Amino acid sequence: MCVSHEHNQGEAAQAGAGRRGFLRATALLGAAATAGLALPTAAEAAPASAAWRPDPDSSRFTLAVMPDTQYLFDGPSIDRAPFEASLRYLLEHGEEENIVFLSHLGDLTENGAQSEVTAISEAFGLLDRRGVGYSVLAGNHDVKSSTDDQRGSTPYLDAFGPQRFQGKPTFGDASPDGYNTFHLFKAAGREWMVLALDWRLSAKGYAWAREVIARHPKTPVILTTHELVVEDDSLSVYGQQLWDQLIEDHDQIFLTLNGHYWPAGRATRKNAAGHEVHLHLTNYQNRYFGGAAMIRLYHFDLDRNVIDVETVSPWILGRAAQGLNELERQEIELSGDADRFSVDIDFADRFAGFAPVPPRPARPASKMLLPGTVAYWRFDGHDDGAAVTGTVRDLSGRGNDLTLVTVGGSTLTWSSDHHPDQPGHGSLEFHGGKPPLKGAYLRTVDGAPLNSTTFRAGYTIEAFYRVPADWDPSRNAWSGLVSRTGTGGAAGKTEDDPDEPLATLSLSDGPGPQWAVRPLNQQGIATNWGDETAREVWWHVAVVNDGSHTTMYVQGCPVARNPHASSVGITSVGLPWLLGGYEYGGSIDQILHGRLGDVRIVERALPVTSFMNH
Repeated sequence: MCVSHEHNQGEAAQAGAGRRGFLRATALLGAAATAGLALPTAAEAAPASAAWRPDPDSSRFTLAVMPDTQYLFDGPSIDRAPFEASLRYLLEHGEEENIVFLSHLGDLTENGAQSEVTAISEAFGLLDRRGVGYSVLAGNHDVKSSTDDQRGSTPYLDAFGPQRFQGKPTFGDASPDGYNTFHLFKAAGREWMVLALDWRLSAKGYAWAREVIARHPKTPVILTTHELVVEDDSLSVYGQQLWDQLIEDHDQIFLTLNGHYWPAGRATRKNAAGHEVHLHLTNYQNRYFGGAAMIRLYHFDLDRNVIDVETVSPWILGRAAQGLNELERQEIELSGDADRFSVDIDFADRFAGFAPVPPRPARPASKMLLPGTVAYWRFDGHDDGAAVTGTVRDLSGRGNDLTLVTVGGSTLTWSSDHHPDQPGHGSLEFHGGKPPLKGAYLRTVDGAPLNSTTFRAGYTIEAFYRVPADWDPSRNAWSGLVSRTGTGGAAGKTEDDPDEPLATLSLSDGPGPQWAVRPLNQQGIATNWGDETAREVWWHVAVVNDGSHTTMYVQGCPVARNPHASSVGITSVGLPWLLGGYEYGGSIDQILHGRLGDVRIVERALPVTSFMNH
């Protein structure tokens, strides 16, 4: 699947513009909030039908996290404005940032008193009215700190027990005591769990959490609790207990979030399966205005395999238009290493132990023979490392078979390695380089129809390739993946270098794919340049000509350097095509060093959706 850089940059710019728009739109709101006035925003006033609907299939989504808000809900000094500003931010940016869920990390209130709990409970109504998925959990200030989740009734439980979440699409269930909950949301095409655990788990609480995870064996879990990490690279005594009794042996838990301590910090530990678990402490109650209900946004991007984290204060953002005081200017957005950072996670690899992605099965050759296919070669069904011998058949049925050519007594070998989206599960392994030449390559047999085809109506040439870690441009650059022999000079086309072949899909010194061809309608060489492609990675490249123009694609994405000049067909002098070989001046000059997967040539332009990697 192609995800272009332009698209990513556009989304990033949109997000930045959105925040600036929010700043302008909510400046007046902030002023009204601090004056104690009503706060009717577009988000709050939206009709009930405007339900919360995150995109469940987008590879990019956001988890919002809010730590300790206790100083805003403290007896006679209750101030809901900062908290409500953060909730409104989520409502106003929910679609733009694909915010899927909010996790509060406990210590909602300072004393757990009825008036405090009622105030924050009413504020959460902003989310309830829109059906927003969220979780809360009890911190040591919300309940009697000497108790665990078997403590019984409290004002906190009366307001935030399981009855509050019944009917919400994201609500899974609660423990019998009501203090532990789990929540499920859909994002990036799969199910995710937030496991929200009490300030102190009892034995029954641990048993319940284990049972919940066991009931969802393929679901990645984000564990939220009030106390776990105490500072960078350190867990508290209770945090260590939580690690030992729950986190370490449950590979599905890949991320934990907690508050309680400050300043913000991070730890990374390996669990019993040998996989990293990221443990994050986020708490800002020690900062200006008790943290001003600051939120942390976890932007998941499964295309880039990263979580980008940022920390902002929507309440202070909303006050900017009236002028910020000295402390507010420092808090509007936190940019320290503990507050704005990225976490690299190869999600497919990290989750493979409990939810492996099944490999794409091989597809029959017959499925690849689209109308106009003139050659299709694939290299599966052979033992790894065995030498290639005899003839490699053209599966198109057009008779464009390949024969082996060896140089210096070397061999060409089979490999089962292949691009994950390749139809055939096999490849050729070439062991070549520049002179002194040694290696082997393939050529079409004499008299093959392909040798004289000029593709005047258009063409599509596709190949899968991978170069090894020791690929060296000084020895391996400009080797050919697929090329047509015969020189420009032999065809009477002497503009540019007359010794260059008539067509070659080669690897430049990047390495990156390059298509250089002498079209029928011009004397010179027309060239399409691809970007650098990484070593030790499989790539798909396609060159598509619609009868007048040529476009190169890598992984289904058009490259930047596709010329606009007219290009019709491919000049021929009736000589063979090569796989893995490159001729200069009519003689072999270079042999590929790397692996070559399925190769297909079609005598018409194919859409991206018909490429072999789709």
